[in-house]
Amino acid sequence: MRPGLEGRLPDWLDVAWWEDAEQLLALAPEAEIGWFDMHVKAPALAALALADKLQWLSSAYAGVDWMPLADFAARGIRLTCGSGLNANQVAEFAVMAMLAQRRGYRDVVRAQDRHEWLAGPPSRLEMAGTRALILGFGEIGQTVARMLAAFQVDCVPVRSRAADGVLGPDEWRAQLGSFDWVVLTLPSTPATNGSFGAAELAMMKADAVLVNYGRAEVVDQQALLSALQARAIGGAILDLTTPEPLPSDHPLWACDNAQITMHLCGVPTAAAQARAAQRFLDNCTRFRNGQPLLAAVDLEKGY
Repeated sequence: MRPGLEGRLPDWLDVAWWEDAEQLLALAPEAEIGWFDMHVKAPALAALALADKLQWLSSAYAGVDWMPLADFAARGIRLTCGSGLNANQVAEFAVMAMLAQRRGYRDVVRAQDRHEWLAGPPSRLEMAGTRALILGFGEIGQTVARMLAAFQVDCVPVRSRAADGVLGPDEWRAQLGSFDWVVLTLPSTPATNGSFGAAELAMMKADAVLVNYGRAEVVDQQALLSALQARAIGGAILDLTTPEPLPSDHPLWACDNAQITMHLCGVPTAAAQARAAQRFLDNCTRFRNGQPLLAAVDLEKGY
């Protein structure tokens, strides 16, 4: 983030930059405002434990389930996350994979690799006229729905209260059998973890596809594997798996009705990094003025 922030930060900030875990651990005890994002989480967590002066932690990660949220609440630390920063790129990845699934595009690519001219398309199915259930209707879920609407997919979100064209939390399971796509963009929380398991898979249409671009923990992976192997559902598109990376001998790789996109969708683009830098600058002004911070995390809910 340094190239997008250096020279733009307010003059009331005393800024210390870190480049590796050792520097972060050394600087953390003095931080009142912190940005401790690391792909390897253990050093970041160690730095957070040392940051006893911390008032606000900024993160570009949308998912913050790996952080000690209860400890933040006890210490009065405010947390802002990357909600919405990468919604467009994640949604593009999800819709790309859904189009490839519907049109059989993977078979086209493989035929090209074999230098084989196909006599006909692998699939004659269209996106238009299909129905998608969207579980998790935050920034990513809304962006997926907006993109799918351009392909004439009827998108039905699940929200805290039912409304016209919207299902409530106690209604969606009974209607699972009416959807061609079940799109998960849920955060990882005690309420969502394991919430899509064998019972829910059994309620899906035999040709429906499960699409998970939220968190791996939401899905019972063993139950999903069994459903795929038995061809009880049409397929699955998974950006998240347990564990990651998925071992090369894991049976999910052998399921030809699964697409595994290897948690690639959320890798920051230059545009997403620019948005993260600008949000931090905006939040610095809000922090200074005592205003509510953008993308503030509800520490009790976990998102």
